[in-house]
Amino acid sequence: MTKRKMPKPMATGIAGLDEILRGGLPPSNLYMLQGNPGAGKTTAALQFLLAGVAAGERCIYVSLSQTSAELESIAVSHGWSLEGIRVEELSASDSVNGAADQTIFQTAELRLDETRQAVERAIEEHKPQRLVYDSLLEIRLITGDTPRFRRELIGFKAFLAKRNVVALLLDTQSAEASNGEEVEGIAHGVIRLDKALDDYGPVRRRIEVSKMRGVPIADGYHDMAIREGHGVVVFPRIVPGAQPEKVRPELIKSGVDTLDAMFGGGQESGTTTLVIGQSGTGKSTMASLYATAALNRGESVALFLFEERLETFFRRSEGLGMDLRKFHEDGRLVIRDFNPNEISPGEFAQVVQTIVTEEKTRVVVIDSFTGYLNSLPHREKAVRDIQSLLKYLARAGVLTMLIVAQHGLLGQNVGIDVDVSFLGDTVLLLRITEHEGRLRRNITVVKKRHGPHDLDVHELFIQSSGVSVVPYNPLPEP
Repeated sequence: MTKRKMPKPMATGIAGLDEILRGGLPPSNLYMLQGNPGAGKTTAALQFLLAGVAAGERCIYVSLSQTSAELESIAVSHGWSLEGIRVEELSASDSVNGAADQTIFQTAELRLDETRQAVERAIEEHKPQRLVYDSLLEIRLITGDTPRFRRELIGFKAFLAKRNVVALLLDTQSAEASNGEEVEGIAHGVIRLDKALDDYGPVRRRIEVSKMRGVPIADGYHDMAIREGHGVVVFPRIVPGAQPEKVRPELIKSGVDTLDAMFGGGQESGTTTLVIGQSGTGKSTMASLYATAALNRGESVALFLFEERLETFFRRSEGLGMDLRKFHEDGRLVIRDFNPNEISPGEFAQVVQTIVTEEKTRVVVIDSFTGYLNSLPHREKAVRDIQSLLKYLARAGVLTMLIVAQHGLLGQNVGIDVDVSFLGDTVLLLRITEHEGRLRRNITVVKKRHGPHDLDVHELFIQSSGVSVVPYNPLPEP
């Protein structure tokens, strides 16, 4: 029996959404795009039609709720042109043709019939391959009850199917509207845009493909944003299993022999190291040390800053004899300086994944993981997201270093109220001890999953001449 060839999916105009859909929307079907006001439905719908224009297809935007001027304004805000998109501006509440003059008050049935006929005439005249219908809320209000609304949708779906039109129906969810279940059984697929406002900070946006017949979608919520010049941008969750695993780990050295000896010769590629310590113990210096050694070997390094400014990072490293500025200028050291309040876990994971893939990065440093988590409203979810990212990096053979802060100068409590210890294959603990007016930095490898490691406490010296590690020499008792 000959295997039937699946038709090529239609691009949505949103790359991340196409990735979730395994290529795009199956052709010749009716789809639902749901979301509260301001969720991004209109912007996503315009991207869908613009992708059709780019593919040489005829496209129509049927608007019952927005004017042509409003659509043009949205397009201009992103630097887009609506050229090639036919906008049919209708009204579901007023007279569409002269037949309404026969009555003083237009009945719901007459308004519904006139709206349907106007839409069908536009489709018959322009013969589009893609259609956006904005929005179903107006039709729901006219019909007044669920059975009539269902019949209207079923009839419209059959009309479109005969003409091989891919239709995206927009529906504004509100407290007065139905929960949408009558639509989900009719539509071939349902995409939901979610918008939430926390007590403080920017709007958090998510997208979910709650239904898509015949497509093994990446289900669940995915982070998204609306960006000027780009429109709706979707950040699919990372699936670590999709990345082939490198089976031969290599030792990655710091350039300080005594430090490498504590790890049994060096740290392994494809592992995660938690660098935990109080303020001033040298956590960021450890990260700079491994970054410098990798760069001197000719490897690429990626550094993600959430607390320290870029110039501060360079000056601190230069004060220890590590000139990282030149590597940044030649492109082998990629640095991203984030405002953590303006990036979601999904976007951050995609940024890291893209850099590692394009630059063939060997060492990744996140400084600090504490600052990143503390900026997020749901830190438990962020820890799960970072776990998927770390698995991806491990399969790519990357050594990842997470900087984790502790409370206070001499305190022992980790500055995060969720458990992150399980994330590390290796845990490097930095501490400050005080004796007779002198502060001493201690360094200990408290955990290493693979191979032997030194359990002794060593002393860490950070000086202008560089970094050194020596066996700990206890001060004599007074």
